[in-house]
Amino acid sequence: MDNRVAAKVTVSALLVATAGVIAQIVAGVDFPPVPPVFFIQLVPAAFVYFGRWRWTPALAVVAGLFLTAGLFASGEVARLVDTGLPGGVGGSIGLWVQMVAVVVATVSAGVALVRR
Repeated sequence: MDNRVAAKVTVSALLVATAGVIAQIVAGVDFPPVPPVFFIQLVPAAFVYFGRWRWTPALAVVAGLFLTAGLFASGEVARLVDTGLPGGVGGSIGLWVQMVAVVVATVSAGVALVRR
């Protein structure tokens, strides 16, 4: 994978992950008025897109690892399979979209980081 392609995949995946969070909010999952996850996903996306420094993909890798660990540490992993929890089916689908996109972003940012 070319370095520019990896960067584009990273940014796109982080934007899709943000759409997954919006889907969860629409489905009724409780989030703060300004969800911190927006900053955790969108700041690295902006740095990867606008920044041309060697270290910018590292921000996306760190954010991805943080979000993945946070899914398990917060106990929200149950929402991936239990549609009886807040948000129901829509919240579960939104979380799946978010986390699959986060994993894609983390891997592609790792590729971009290694190739620089």
